[in-house]
Amino acid sequence: MDAVGTAAAHTDFSIWGLFWAADLVVKSVMLGLLGASIWCWAIIVDKTIQYRRTKSAMNRFERVFWSGQSLEELYQEQSQQPQTGLSAVFVAAMKEWKRSHEQNAASYLGVQARLEKVLDVAIARESENLEKRLSFLATVGSAAPFIGLFGTVWGIMNAFTGIAQAASTNLTVVAGPIAEALFATAIGLIAAIPAVIAYNKLSSDAGKLISRLEGFADEFSTILSRQLEARGGR
Repeated sequence: MDAVGTAAAHTDFSIWGLFWAADLVVKSVMLGLLGASIWCWAIIVDKTIQYRRTKSAMNRFERVFWSGQSLEELYQEQSQQPQTGLSAVFVAAMKEWKRSHEQNAASYLGVQARLEKVLDVAIARESENLEKRLSFLATVGSAAPFIGLFGTVWGIMNAFTGIAQAASTNLTVVAGPIAEALFATAIGLIAAIPAVIAYNKLSSDAGKLISRLEGFADEFSTILSRQLEARGGR
């Protein structure tokens, strides 16, 4: 067996072998993509759990809210525990409602405007919490294939350098470096594909939860508006 054949025979084409034999730049690309993939999966699991808990909490709150219990009693209950989702929107609006009446606000329109502003701020805060870190999934989904491609291009450049140094066009000379380079692209796709799928799914779930927040805010604003009118515009 000649030197080229001997070198090819000793090339380790396992995953670990390809990683350890790769150039420093290609290794950095692989490690970066692997780290991004792990972080993406952590976000996916965390958001899936968060959205399920939020949906369950919204269902519980809506059952209590529409059960006929007085707003004052419900406010006292909800204000004494951590608020999230619909309960956070409800408590924020009730605080402004009670503050306005304690100060004997004279303008119906002023109270209504402040309530709507408070509701908008509360929804924005909850929406930000629901959508937090989703942008990282989108970034990985769009950038990971190109980062992996960069590692592949760099590895192929090294492969052609090996051809020049060996003064041979035999495939066995470049089989190892090319395999290492293509492995970088594979890792990029492994990171990108779940990130894209999860981003689309989680974004849709977040949008549905935010729509529920907005719908509840509109209904609650209408209820408070009726009470304002019943109190003579105060």
